[in-house]
Amino acid sequence: MSAEPALRSHIPAVTSGSYPVRSGNFVRALVDGEAAFGRICEAVEAAKKSVWVTIAFHKPDFAMPGGRGGLFDVLDKARARGVDVRVIFWRTETAPGEHFFGSDEERTWLAARGSKFLARWDRAQKNYCQHQKSWLVDAGHPGETAFVGGINLMPSSVSAAGHANRDGNHTHDVYLELRGPSATDVHHNFVQRWNEASERHREDGVWPSAGDNLPFPAVASPVAGVSIVQMQRTVRAGHYSDETPTPGGKSLPIAQGEFSVFDQYVKAIDAARSAIYIEDQYILSPDIVERLHAALKRGVDVVFLCPAEPEEQVREGMMRDSAAPFRARLAALADHPNFLLAGIAAPQSDGKLKTIYVHDKIMLVDDAFATIGSCNIASRSFFGDTELNAAVWDEDFVRALRAELLQEHLGIDTSRMEDRDALALYREAARANAQARHRGEAMNGLAFALDPALYGS
Repeated sequence: MSAEPALRSHIPAVTSGSYPVRSGNFVRALVDGEAAFGRICEAVEAAKKSVWVTIAFHKPDFAMPGGRGGLFDVLDKARARGVDVRVIFWRTETAPGEHFFGSDEERTWLAARGSKFLARWDRAQKNYCQHQKSWLVDAGHPGETAFVGGINLMPSSVSAAGHANRDGNHTHDVYLELRGPSATDVHHNFVQRWNEASERHREDGVWPSAGDNLPFPAVASPVAGVSIVQMQRTVRAGHYSDETPTPGGKSLPIAQGEFSVFDQYVKAIDAARSAIYIEDQYILSPDIVERLHAALKRGVDVVFLCPAEPEEQVREGMMRDSAAPFRARLAALADHPNFLLAGIAAPQSDGKLKTIYVHDKIMLVDDAFATIGSCNIASRSFFGDTELNAAVWDEDFVRALRAELLQEHLGIDTSRMEDRDALALYREAARANAQARHRGEAMNGLAFALDPALYGS
């Protein structure tokens, strides 16, 4: 086994996870659902051996881009070509109508359409969520390709970049395409979940039968690029019993659980020197808010993009008396002139400006490091739900992604700007847009400033 690569970065990796730091990876950011699902479908259509998927949320009226039909159309077509298709669905009673539960009615529907892919259902501990959203094509074979992110299988998810001139709700989101040695760790994660799926012994917990358990990967995929990557997770203690190590890695410390995504966020923020850019569905972690305060005091520029209109459960939670200390610390972020909380909005087909829901879970630090995956900046995601993120050390990749996202949100090319200057421009543009929006005037770009004291109100 080769030694873990030297990062040569001021942003350290974590040692608390199951998977090692691996060099030699190809990574590509897929911004917004139309591009992400279009590329995923291309990979599935080219699959020669297998397509393995982990799914959290799904609505029956979801449709892939390009007229490909829904999720089950894509899976059935791959299976009809002889590809080994396996899906792990989350099962819970807490999200009716928003996930594929595997009810009698749904199983009758699968039988009527003649679906022959294999499926297992998997509950999370307590009322937590099996929140991973990964796709793995040709696992353990040449061309093995993984996709890791947080985009749900819902109609609002299939949005084009720019988010303009569309009817109905839509979201901003990001996926990561990954090839190379770290794809093997996505492979390992799927095998662990498949073999340990909670409902695998129930008649209604599999489709059409339990199928076989899968062997763990024994050899890492070959070099496919230049990026250094570490796969990181949230896994609650005792959730899995298997401790089979991944190639070149170590076994999961089952008794303690795994919280390596949180550990990496802390390490990266604490090490930041110039700029932190975050896009996330939530800003609900007291630990991360405190780390951001410390970074801001060191002179680090911070921009945090989140939904301008948080969902109802966030508003309810923020208004509780017990949340008052956190609300105060969140509001205090505005005391730092180098901090911006922002939302985005775009004109739609009716000519009216509409806020765009921010759903991605990414952080870019110092144009040198990125984390992209399913894990939100919320205590529940860091310590409860099952999550999967890719941490990436690649200056060219991070800088290009920062420029792509700011081009979408500001309409300005920042690719030749240093990260600190780009975030200063972001603050200036978003604050001007907030004033224009308040006056009922047209904005320049999508981003506008939010008051942290009003988050969730």
